[in-house]
Parts: sequence; C-alpha cells; structure tokens
Amino acid sequence: MGNDVTTVQLKKSLVKALGQFKKYDRETYNEIIEGLLAFAKSEKMNSAYNDFIDRSQQGKMSELWDNEADELMANV
Repeated sequence: MGNDVTTVQLKKSLVKALGQFKKYDRETYNEIIEGLLAFAKSEKMNSAYNDFIDRSQQGKMSELWDNEADELMANV
C-alpha cells in the first residue's frame, strides 16, 4: 500500500456491511474491497465466457433439436 493512500468518506451503513465480509479481525477495508472487486471481475469473466459458449452452440443446438424428425417424434 505504501504512501499511495487516500481518505474516503463512507456511510456508516456501508462500513458495517463491508465489515460483514471480513475474513479475519484485522483485515482492512482496502483488502475487503480488493477481494470484492476480484470476485466481481471473475464473475463478469465467467458470465462473458458462458455467454460466448451459449451463443457459439446455439446454431448447432438448433440444427440438432429443431428439425422435422424431432417434431414427428414429439407427436408420437
């Protein structure tokens, strides 16, 4: 962290909410926020990856499932 620090004003309710994420008593709010940002970034990456996979498979899935043979079997 060094000298690259600043003072930030937070509502007491936010400080209380951040405190609930503490893994250990002396964990700083900086560490908590970094952890939350890392989690959000990984979730965003996972979501983007899942969206990519879904879009890339839609064509093949339509080809496999949306055809006359399946429609005939569904009505048997």
